[in-house]
Amino acid sequence: MNILFYGFRHGHIEGLYKMAKSCADIEKIYCIEDDENARKTAFEKLGIEFCDKTFEDALATLPIDAVAIGTKYGERGSAVIKSLESGKHIIADKPICTSLCELSKIRELSEEKNLKVGCMLDLRYMPTAITAKRIYESGKYGELCNISFDGQHCIDYANRPAWYFEEGMHGGTVNDLGIHGVDLVRHIFGLEFIKTDFAEVRNKYAYKTPDFKDCAMFVCTLEGGAKVMADVSYSAPANQSALPTYWQFRCWLERGMMTFSWNDDSVTVYDTDGNVLKIKGETSKSTYLDDFIAEIRSGDRAFTDSVLRSTETCLEIQKKAE
Repeated sequence: MNILFYGFRHGHIEGLYKMAKSCADIEKIYCIEDDENARKTAFEKLGIEFCDKTFEDALATLPIDAVAIGTKYGERGSAVIKSLESGKHIIADKPICTSLCELSKIRELSEEKNLKVGCMLDLRYMPTAITAKRIYESGKYGELCNISFDGQHCIDYANRPAWYFEEGMHGGTVNDLGIHGVDLVRHIFGLEFIKTDFAEVRNKYAYKTPDFKDCAMFVCTLEGGAKVMADVSYSAPANQSALPTYWQFRCWLERGMMTFSWNDDSVTVYDTDGNVLKIKGETSKSTYLDDFIAEIRSGDRAFTDSVLRSTETCLEIQKKAE
């Protein structure tokens, strides 16, 4: 298959580009970036050669099967919609869009044209997440009672793209960061978010941009009654990925407690007999790109529907918070 990369405005898309370059299923990669500085940076970092075409011309004339989207958050929804209208599958950095209206159109086009929608939801492929899912699905510790997670990042004005703080371009901290945690809860436990009990966004740490709502906290109810409590604020100091609150999950089950995080290579289980078990994380057999391509080939919609549902959940929480 051939893929068009549209937009290199956030570093996340670089990971997908590298993955695509080494993927045997991808024959040809085309790249477009409207911003001159972004093109220069992408060329210096990745050696990318860009097409001399507009996005619309590329969709109409290039022999592409899918589009990978890494534009500004506030521009992604329209780019996804244009791609789907042109009959192309899409895979995007998160978030795939910033409004429920855009998402409704994306879902409609995806279903109508049988096109797949992938997203770079990489926490699913974290070794400890894979192990936590296996432990839970074994049934040994019973059903989920409650869960809390942290996904705290830092503002990092020195390195974060300036467009983050432009009006209408970010789309909300829950939608930006919370989707990773929301998606992982849904993926591991197979439960949908059915109610937002509390959600708040406010400005506290982004002192240079007082209109930027950098703090985001929420409490939700899952199917079956379990509660989810989350803090996905931009509240961390620099080097946030080394902090214990960078994607840390605490899961209370009927017969024990399970914890895991980005920074630990094992899942810790505390059982009702007082034992503490450390269970090594398992290497994923696939990536989000593998799953996206597999779904295109199979005609299945499980990954697509899950991406759309996780996005919808976060946009609904974001709306409640505002």
